[in-house]
Amino acid sequence: MTTVTLLRETDSTPVALGSTRFWLRAEGLAAFVAGLAVYGVTDGPWLLVLPLLLVPDLSMLGYLRSPRVGALTYNLVHNWAIGLAVLGLGVGVGNATVILLGAILVAHVGMDRALGYGLKLPTSFHDTHLGRIGRERGGQS
Repeated sequence: MTTVTLLRETDSTPVALGSTRFWLRAEGLAAFVAGLAVYGVTDGPWLLVLPLLLVPDLSMLGYLRSPRVGALTYNLVHNWAIGLAVLGLGVGVGNATVILLGAILVAHVGMDRALGYGLKLPTSFHDTHLGRIGRERGGQS
């Protein structure tokens, strides 16, 4: 029987590999497209979509304090739960502005995941649940 490795441990931190990493990135791309579709259907101004997509990255300012605080602030904004909750709240109360904010959050997280940026570990900005990012990746793709 052949064993397929889905995760590799680096410094006792599991990271996604191979086809698992591909599927995680593909679902990120799908969420990015879905977030933009909701944004468009809700008549969000396309002139603002790029600046709005960059706003969630302000959560990286926590790294000015420390890697642990940075990971906390970054992960608070860069997860599916917050974006989907904001989107659901907007739909629930019928508020187009809140729907647009939720759509942007979902699209931003999807964009990041599609590009290989994952949730941050408290060790370093470069350590994510999808593997190490940046020049020091250690051969991961």
